[in-house]
Amino acid sequence: MRLVLLGAPGSGKGTQAARLKEHLQVPHISTGDLLRAEVAAGSALGLQAKAVMDRGDLVSDDILLGMLEDRLSRPDVADGFILDGYPRNLAQAAALGDLLARIGQPMDHAVQLDVDTDLLVERIAGRAKEQGRVDDSPESVRNRLNVYNDVTAPVVDYYRQRGMLKVVHGEGSMDEVFTRIVEAIAVGTEVG
Repeated sequence: MRLVLLGAPGSGKGTQAARLKEHLQVPHISTGDLLRAEVAAGSALGLQAKAVMDRGDLVSDDILLGMLEDRLSRPDVADGFILDGYPRNLAQAAALGDLLARIGQPMDHAVQLDVDTDLLVERIAGRAKEQGRVDDSPESVRNRLNVYNDVTAPVVDYYRQRGMLKVVHGEGSMDEVFTRIVEAIAVGTEVG
């Protein structure tokens, strides 16, 4: 099973990805974790990324895609993977689709965790308070969510147009959301 998890900050992607990893027995690939690991390892792509980040710039789509291609070539992804944090824009979605076609690992589903904006603000504010962060005011969170919605809407449409999108109601207990995801990706999937 090859999945992309989509959802706004605070939607529960990371929590559900960890649970799906255990359930599906496939790796959870977070591009943020992958980027940090490549930089720490001092790989060629990691060194390129570090130079970009040291300048205060965003790592290019090409560097991220190169890291993903390397990660997806490893044997542990033969039975699938869960991508979290990528793609974040339409260019990344198209590049990922091309990469997966080239390596013979086409995407099965894109799962969008749909959560009401007010609840997202509440979740992020609660998380910020627990972590002692003062930069997550409700106003700044709402602004980040607006930016996310503007940038990510085309990605959701990209997967919808390809018949891969599963929209899951992301509110309720962790168990309820997990059950909804499992049911959504099982539809049309042979279970054996």
